[in-house]
Amino acid sequence: MANRILVLYGSYRADRMGIRLADFIVARLTARGDAAELIDAKAIDLPMLDRMYKEYPKGGAPAAMEALAEKIRTADGFVFVTGEYNWGIQPGLKNLTDHFLEEWFWRPAAIASYSAGRFSGVRAATAWHGTLSEMGMVVISSTLSVGPIAQTLDARGNPTGDAGKYLEKAFPRFADDLRWWAEAAKAQRAVTPPPY
Repeated sequence: MANRILVLYGSYRADRMGIRLADFIVARLTARGDAAELIDAKAIDLPMLDRMYKEYPKGGAPAAMEALAEKIRTADGFVFVTGEYNWGIQPGLKNLTDHFLEEWFWRPAAIASYSAGRFSGVRAATAWHGTLSEMGMVVISSTLSVGPIAQTLDARGNPTGDAGKYLEKAFPRFADDLRWWAEAAKAQRAVTPPPY
C-alpha cells in the first residue's frame, strides 16, 4: 500500500526557486510508489494565524483550512521544503504549519532545505527540526540540502550538473528513511492508539 506523503512548501515570492525542489520530491516519491501531494502555502493562502484550526467550532473553519486539516490527519508522513530567510524559518511555511497541532501528531517529518547560495538552507533546516519535534512529529535523520538551487534543478525540477547528480544520489536514502518511519508509525498506530 502506498504511503500518503504531503510535501509542504511555503515561499510566497514572485520568482520562487524552491518550488523546483518541491516538484522534484513529489515526482521522485511518486515514482517510488508513494502517493505524494504538494501542499503549496501560497496556493492555499491561509490568513496570518489568528485562530488555529482546533479553535473553530466543529465545521466552522474556513474551507481551505478544513480540507488541509483532513489531508494532514490522513497522511502517513510529511516533507517540509524550506528556504532560509536571514538564517531562519520561511514565514509562509511556518504560518501554514502553525494553524494545526494535533493533526500532525505521531507521524514522521523530513526536511529538505535550499538556498541560492552554498549553505543550502541548512540553518533553516536546523531551526525546523526543533519546531517539528515540538509539534508532535518524529523528524527523520536524513535531510536534503540543495544549493545553489538554480544550479541544481532546472525550472521543471529536473537535476542539472554535478549538484543535480549529488541530489539524485542523496534522494534514495532520504526517501527510504522517511518510508521506514512512515510504515513503523502506521504499524504502531494500528496496534496501540497514540497515548494522547
